[in-house]
Amino acid sequence: MKIIDSPFDKCIIIKPSLFEDDRGYFFESFNEQRFNNLTGADVHFVQDNQSSSYYGVLRGLHFQKDKYAQAKLVRVLKGEVFDVAVDLRPESVTYGKWHGVILSAKNKLQFFIPRGFAHGFVVLSDTAEFCYKCDNYYNKEAESGVHYADPELAIDWHVSKENLIVSDKDKILPFLAQL
Repeated sequence: MKIIDSPFDKCIIIKPSLFEDDRGYFFESFNEQRFNNLTGADVHFVQDNQSSSYYGVLRGLHFQKDKYAQAKLVRVLKGEVFDVAVDLRPESVTYGKWHGVILSAKNKLQFFIPRGFAHGFVVLSDTAEFCYKCDNYYNKEAESGVHYADPELAIDWHVSKENLIVSDKDKILPFLAQL
C-alpha cells in the first residue's frame, strides 16, 4: 500500500499493492491496522455502502453534521468516477477548497476523506459501482450538504452541465456561504 498526499491535511489517496499474474490480480483492499499505521489515523469503520450509477450521475456534496460526522474510505469497483472532497473545517487553512481524484476499477485508487469534509462524485464511464466505508453510522437528521454548483467552489466536474444527472434533494443544497 502506498500513500499519496492530497492538498488537505489527513485527506489521502491510497494506491494498493497489486499482485498480478496470468490468472488475474489480487490486492488487500483494507487492513485496519496497516491503514491506521500508515495514515496516522485512528479509524474504525462500522458501515459499508455501495451504489451503482450511470454516466453523468452526480452524487453530492454530502456530509453528516456534529456527532454523526463520518470519515469515508471510497473506491470504485466498476467504471470510473471523478471524486471530490471539500474542506469544511472552519479552522483549516484550506477551508472552502476542494480536491478531486479520478477513481476507477482500472487504477484501483482509494480516497480517504476524514471527518470535516463534504464528499461527492460524478460518473465518467457508462456505469460505475462505487463503494465506501464509513466510521460512523448514517443518521437522517444529521444529513447535510453543499450545492454541487456553488460558484465559490467552482468545481470542474468533468461532465458538461447539460449531461449532469442530479437528484432533486441535491439540487436544493445550500451554498458554502449559507452553511
